[in-house]
Amino acid sequence: MKIYIVIPAHNEEEHIAKTLDSLINQELKPAQVLVVNDNSTDRTAEIVNHFIQQNPWIQHVQKKSSEKHLPGAKIVEAFYKGYGLLDENYDIICKYDADMVFEPNYLLKLSQHFKENNRLGMAAGQCYIQKGDQWILENLNKEDHIRGSLKAYRKACFLEIGKIAKSIGWDTLDELMAQYHGWEIKVDPSLKVKHLKPTGIKYSPGAARLQGIATYRMRLGLILTLIIGLKRAWVMGEARIFFSNIKGFLEAKRKGIPFIVDPKQGKFLRNFRWKGIFQRFKSK
Repeated sequence: MKIYIVIPAHNEEEHIAKTLDSLINQELKPAQVLVVNDNSTDRTAEIVNHFIQQNPWIQHVQKKSSEKHLPGAKIVEAFYKGYGLLDENYDIICKYDADMVFEPNYLLKLSQHFKENNRLGMAAGQCYIQKGDQWILENLNKEDHIRGSLKAYRKACFLEIGKIAKSIGWDTLDELMAQYHGWEIKVDPSLKVKHLKPTGIKYSPGAARLQGIATYRMRLGLILTLIIGLKRAWVMGEARIFFSNIKGFLEAKRKGIPFIVDPKQGKFLRNFRWKGIFQRFKSK
């Protein structure tokens, strides 16, 4: 299968070489890798250009944007900057972060999953972070959720869901919309990916507020937003995340910010999330 990868990168001089090395050493090499250097002020561009000299299937493009780091918005904009420069002759399109290290068989096993199931729309492994001398499963991983840093889409699924939503919360909405359209999602725990920079350590205080706005725009409702905010605050160990999350939801409702799904899709998303919550309670 023909795999294209877009990697948004902002000041990733510490990690980008390891990410590209791991892709170069894949048993099944990607057809194209495009690094979008998003307003970096460090040596990111220099490092990527060094790799391009030996690997012409790696490309590099510059993008100017704000230096402020917010989850979702900047990354999606950078992804589309790169995606717009690619042709459409791919089977699988991936959006990977610039701080991931993949095992040599990662893309091969990923492609096998897609080949074995023609209704598989999205697939990925799981992220591991370093604690002392060990690599442990990152606490944001779920058995039924593909992390935003590891997205891989079958072309037909990617196009049917309308690609990636230009909104924070895109990395949840894409999976929900895929399942709305009858596609399957697969997380393979045997595919372990080293995450060199744990999620959220450089997010601005406004990130939780934007996540609250996203739950409103997805028509998830206040109760689900409360649950999502509580869980995120617990995982990140910061109570203010919960309050900022609710603030964002109420702000969006007050201002009448446009929804990003229609009423039928919103009902499906709410029912799907409630079903997942009830199933988790039953399994405990």
